[in-house]
Parts: sequence; structure tokens; C-alpha cells
Amino acid sequence: MSKTTNTTNDMLAIAQSCIEIAKKKGAKEASAGAYRVRNVDFQWRDGKPEKVEESTTRGVQLAVFADERYAVVSTSDLRPDALETFIGDAVVLAKSLAKDPYRALPDPELYKGQSSVDLALEDPKYDTVTPEIRQKIAKEAETAARAVKGSEAILSVTSNVSDTLTERFLVNSNGFSGKRRDTTFFVSAQVSVKDKDGRRPEDYSYAGARHFSEVPSGAIIGREAGERTLARLGAKKGDSAAMAMVIDNRASGRMVSFLMGPLSGASIQQKRSFLEGKLGQQVFGEKVTIIDDPFIPRAFGSRHFDNEGIAAKKRPVVEAGVLESYYIDSYYGKKLGVTPTSGSASNLSWKLGDKNRDALVAGIQDGILVTGFLGGNSNGLTGDFSLGVQGFRIRGGKLAEPVGEMNISGNHLEFWKTLVAVGNDPFPYSAMRTPTLVFDGVSFAGV
Repeated sequence: MSKTTNTTNDMLAIAQSCIEIAKKKGAKEASAGAYRVRNVDFQWRDGKPEKVEESTTRGVQLAVFADERYAVVSTSDLRPDALETFIGDAVVLAKSLAKDPYRALPDPELYKGQSSVDLALEDPKYDTVTPEIRQKIAKEAETAARAVKGSEAILSVTSNVSDTLTERFLVNSNGFSGKRRDTTFFVSAQVSVKDKDGRRPEDYSYAGARHFSEVPSGAIIGREAGERTLARLGAKKGDSAAMAMVIDNRASGRMVSFLMGPLSGASIQQKRSFLEGKLGQQVFGEKVTIIDDPFIPRAFGSRHFDNEGIAAKKRPVVEAGVLESYYIDSYYGKKLGVTPTSGSASNLSWKLGDKNRDALVAGIQDGILVTGFLGGNSNGLTGDFSLGVQGFRIRGGKLAEPVGEMNISGNHLEFWKTLVAVGNDPFPYSAMRTPTLVFDGVSFAGV
């Protein structure tokens, strides 16, 4: 039997033993999540290694339910005698807390129907990525960044190569047992430059994948980081105006992230969401169709079950602008009196258009391409937002001068109705998989 198999069996056995101990100590129900994570991070800065870190962590998180009371505890001390004491104390702690009759494990019916599709989340060649390979990629990224035209303005280049192998095991006392192994690989580069006025703009590029062979080369990442940063030289505030806004696929994830909290069961039940009570209503523009899809092979949000053990399902979130569902876990499902969906998103799958970013920009006579958001905030209760933006002015379908230190503000309930185009280019390095988005008549505050 291989060392990996031994480790897997050990961690699963630990999760199962936690359940047995909790029941023996007086818990009515229990849920144990055991994990083992190996992470390697190599950082290269200005021609030499800056940091090398390698760590392996193991632990267990235990939820205990006793006398309509509930507690969650965690530990990295997995010795049998230590677990016995730790779990006994956890049950005592739970019984000392206030009652909450809604706290319980999910209905076992929600475990049923789990897909068996191969998600290909683990790279079988994970162990072949050596320290020498990581250093080679990091050096390539710096070399490529410094080879970009105008690189004499570069002050510093930092590149990172990291990879992670994760094993997770979830056991619930009412009949659920599940496990998963996955790998991730990321390469990034950050560049800082000196502008003529003394400012020091920074920008970056990154990419990642479940399988090492699908990660773009260090040269590609470094070149993009250099080009993005050097393009920021001379950025100024543009004139205040209402015009088209194109958000590139990497930056558009920031706008979408502001919707996730208000879609949660907690926000809905506590009436802290501007989307509360709007199921079945036309909340967004007709161009917005989003499916929560946990079954995309090798994607970052893919899964067979969520962190409660609820079987993953593909389901609509928004269809042609109509809000179809929330993210509701078993606890808030009970409080709201509705069937749980899941407490968290998997992958967002968009109804895509037929043009990429450059083609969409070419169709804009006067506007701004937003490549990044700077600070700002979004109020989950009211939907009001205010954000700093940076990017490039669009004139006659072409990118013109860089702009920065400008602001946009509005309300999500109105803003998303102005979406006029969706790109065909979902950002592959995030579970939100956002494409380029084009909004009409956005008010920019500048000079």
C-alpha cells in the first residue's frame, strides 16, 4: 500500500473516530471535517530568490450538536488521547451555550443524488514539479517583464510560483461520508515602475490551473505583467462624463463579488440584502444569465458535495435578468422554511456573447475600459456602491490614454440593468469565470 493511500486512510479514520467520540461524550449529532494540505511557495525578486516556503498541515474541524445547542471547534493535535479530551471539552462547551432549535445536520435526503462525474481536480503528475522547475518559471517571468518595451522605467519585479495538494474528508453522524483530493498551481508576476512625476504605479498578472500542464508559461505571465504596468505610465484623471464602460474579464469579477453576499441565506433571513424578496423578479438586465455549475472539469469551484455534504446540483441563479435562486445552507433553510440549495457558490457559468474584449472595445466610440478597481465599497443592504477605477479611455473604438483616480457610483438594482453586452471570454483563473462586461451610460467622476 502506498504512502498516499496510508495517509488517506488515516485522515478518514480520524474523522470517523471524532464522530464516535462526540457521540460517546453526549453529542446528539456531529460533523467532522479532516484535512491535510501541502503547500509550496517560491518567490523570486529582482534576480534572486526572495522566499521559499513549504508546509504540510493537518487538522480537524468538528461541529457538535447537543441539547439543541451547537459549537464548532478545530484542532491540529490529532493524537487519540488529545482528541478524546478535546472533543469532550467541545461537547461540554456546546451544552453551555444558548439553545438554537434550528441547528442540526442537513436532512439526509439532501445527501442523495451525488454525481459521480470525474471532475479531474487532481494532477497525477503533481510530484514531478521540482524546486528547479519552480525557479526556472519564476526567472522566466522576470526576464519577460524586463524585456517589454520601455522597461527602463521598471523599478522591481517579483514573481511567485506556488502549488498546493489538498485532501479533505467529511463525515456526518447521520449517514454522510465524502472525500476529495485536488491540486492547484499558480504563477504570478508583479511589476512596479517609476513615472515621470515620481509616482510608482504597480500592476500584475497571474494564472492558475488544477493541472500543471495547463498553467501558462512564466514568460507569458511576466510579459503581461510588464505590459500592464508600463501602460499605466502617465495615467491621469479623465473628464467627468456619462459614457460606456467596458470591464475586462479579470476586473469584472470584483463587480460580481458584490452580489454574492446579498444572495446568501444569512443576508436574506436577516433582511440585510437588497435582493431579499426578489425571487422571480426582473432584477438585472436581460443580458445576465448565470448558472451555478459544479461539474465543470478541472475548474476551481467544481465539487460533488458542499461543505455540509449536500449533493452538488447544477442550477440557475439568474435567467435573462430574472433572479431564480439564493445560496441557502441547511441552517438558514430551516429558519426560512425553504429547501436548502447550498451555502456557497461553485462555478459561475455565464451565457456568453460572440465577441472578445478587443472586439467589444472596437464597437465603443466614447468610453472607458476598466482594467482594475481601487478601493471603494458596496452596501449589501441598499445595493449602493462607490468604487475607484483605472483603465484606458476609448476613443473611436481604440484604446487611448491611461486613466486613473476616477470613480463610479450607483445602485446595483439599476446598474445591472444597463448591461448591454457580454463577452465570449470567461476569466479561467477564478470560480466566478466572469467575461468582459459592457455597461451603457455610466457616470464617471474625474476632473
